Amino acid sequence: MRGKGRPMEQRVDMHAHFYGGGLVEMLQARQSRPCLRTRADGSAGMLAMNGEFPFSPAYHDISVGLAQMDRQGLSHRMLTFPGALCLDIQPGAEVAQAISAFNTHLAGLRQETGGRILGLGGLPLADMDLAVAEVRRIRRDLNLPGIILPGDCFNSVAEARSLAPILEAANETGCLVMIHPGPRVGGAPPDPAADFPQYRTSAVALQSQIAQTALTLILSDIQHLWPRLAFQVVNLGGTLPFIIERLESIGRHRNPDMPFPTARLRNLWYDCASLGPRALEAAVDLFGADRIFLGSDWPIFVDDPYTHALEPARLDPEDKARIAGLNALELIASLDR
Repeated sequence: MRGKGRPMEQRVDMHAHFYGGGLVEMLQARQSRPCLRTRADGSAGMLAMNGEFPFSPAYHDISVGLAQMDRQGLSHRMLTFPGALCLDIQPGAEVAQAISAFNTHLAGLRQETGGRILGLGGLPLADMDLAVAEVRRIRRDLNLPGIILPGDCFNSVAEARSLAPILEAANETGCLVMIHPGPRVGGAPPDPAADFPQYRTSAVALQSQIAQTALTLILSDIQHLWPRLAFQVVNLGGTLPFIIERLESIGRHRNPDMPFPTARLRNLWYDCASLGPRALEAAVDLFGADRIFLGSDWPIFVDDPYTHALEPARLDPEDKARIAGLNALELIASLDR
């Protein structure tokens, strides 16, 4: 791959989002959240389920994202359907057609960019039959590597098993499944904290919920039932790298015949989106560098994930190369096959 006329290293951003592919027009036409509105100053504002944020072209104009990739030396980027927006849990009759069109557009971007843009499709989760059909279309017809699912569907084993038809369909061909923070069908985003919600809700509470996702996956039989699924847990598994010793201690003291299954954490994939070098070092120590991807959370966060998180981390060059891109490219190649 080339950017600005020079050869690029393989640096693959495996956690970014995209609101184009017809979603802008659909959101402008909606009368209730989530929807797009023009603000008093003439700028666009996204009325999301848990607040409002400025909606710049970075969210929906692929040329803006590609230019930013070139500036940061990113050879590839995985764009996902914007799961946290909660469009995927709206009534199927309202959103299924738009989600399907978005997925088709995402597949087209891979062709148009010579493979630089990869993508995870969305599903109309409120209609299980439509969702299952769309999983099969995503993998068999569009050749997208996978799907994105809401994290609240994995707060417990019972909730995760409610997605069994979707997971079964994804398992037929093998599939990357990103589990991203977001409410399940019939649920709602958490109420923001009474004060400092940008820290209490969007950081501390959110990272705890991400850790719950990983616990559900490793403490249940989900991976045994659907062994061809590659689960991607975002943000380095949330709080897991920092509380693993307490989890193991609880296992030793309360369940001596059934210790905490730390080794199973290596069955999952993780990305370092919105985190830095110290967190990355702790995650490599726990999961191994061969289970971690580069990630940015673009366009919500704009830091270069390589220079911000990976380059300053105290890791071996071989480990950095795996995290920068080799892990991602090998997984994508296996799914393409």
